[in-house]
Amino acid sequence: MKPAFKLTSPETGTEYFLYVEEPKDLPGPWPVVFFMDGDDQFSAGVAAYQQALDLGMVAPLLLVGVGYGASYSKKANKRGRDYTPTAHSDEPTSGGAATFYQFVTGTLWNELSQRYPIDPKQRGIAGHSLGSLFVLYALLQEPLFFTHYLASAPSIWWDNRGILKIAAARYATKSELSAKLFLSVGEKDSESMTGDLSLLEQQLTANPFHGLDVATRLFARRTHFNVLPEAFEAGLSFLFGAK
Repeated sequence: MKPAFKLTSPETGTEYFLYVEEPKDLPGPWPVVFFMDGDDQFSAGVAAYQQALDLGMVAPLLLVGVGYGASYSKKANKRGRDYTPTAHSDEPTSGGAATFYQFVTGTLWNELSQRYPIDPKQRGIAGHSLGSLFVLYALLQEPLFFTHYLASAPSIWWDNRGILKIAAARYATKSELSAKLFLSVGEKDSESMTGDLSLLEQQLTANPFHGLDVATRLFARRTHFNVLPEAFEAGLSFLFGAK
């Protein structure tokens, strides 16, 4: 898939490749969903959305894949920097989530608002693995920018489960969190992935954020590598179900 346009971020200094799927034959404004790992996962997001749309399970959406013009293992791919809230020796460039968040909610959002008729009241963000670690990070910001969050197999393990500490700190500061969250993982994913997601669920149950609408799915017989079609379709349907 070719990018719709490229945008250099003054926040990170990186040129991003933006992939866009517009609703067909439907005037805006449209709800928008940002997909992390746009180079590798956006096509799965588009296919899942189209399947849900054809079944009448989801409202028309503007989908935007945020990428680097380079796949996971390539040098130009900066997911290890952009999606991690804290620095860790496992990845020398890590800990750049705050700066990347400024780009996504600032420069990128402003650019998209000029290019497309966007509904500012329905802002979604979706990701898988390390990308959904960033989704969880975005969920815990104050004030909230996004309204809908899709986190497939989130890498909660990062930096000794640091995202759980961020969630606890956010709850202690402000327990109001008006948003929709879809969490999921494949049944046959690693014990770390399934177990860590259970820890997050337990934490959200013990200290529930007021206003947070949460759904969790465990996909039977699915692994970390083949769960995306179902996770994205179910997540988009829960978050943006057709009225």
